[in-house]
Amino acid sequence: MYSAIDVETSSLLSGVRGAQIAGRFKIFRHRPLAYATEQDRAVWDDLVRAMEDLLRLRAHRPGTLVKHAAYLHARTAGRIGSLSHLIREAALVAITEGTERITKQLLSEVELDAAAETQARPARPARRK
Repeated sequence: MYSAIDVETSSLLSGVRGAQIAGRFKIFRHRPLAYATEQDRAVWDDLVRAMEDLLRLRAHRPGTLVKHAAYLHARTAGRIGSLSHLIREAALVAITEGTERITKQLLSEVELDAAAETQARPARPARRK
């Protein structure tokens, strides 16, 4: 399995070697997961639940992340990689701080990738003096 961005426009698939490579794999285009319908939310909730089930934090309450599934979707713009980063980073902070649990407050303090941050958090207006 290969993972890439804009692989069709890259040099990977050009020329004789590129033609050989292109003949050996399929391209799957994935968009961020939606959250508009009940089915969309069920898929997202299942993903969050699966990631939460992998946590081995001593004081973490199971179901906490699923309870915040809507927040997690808004925060990550439905991107699985951003969600994974958010949960992993929060878990690492929880371990290093000794709390061993993930809270919504902790999740809100984790800085994400530029795409998720730009889409999920609108630019704040400049403060008045």
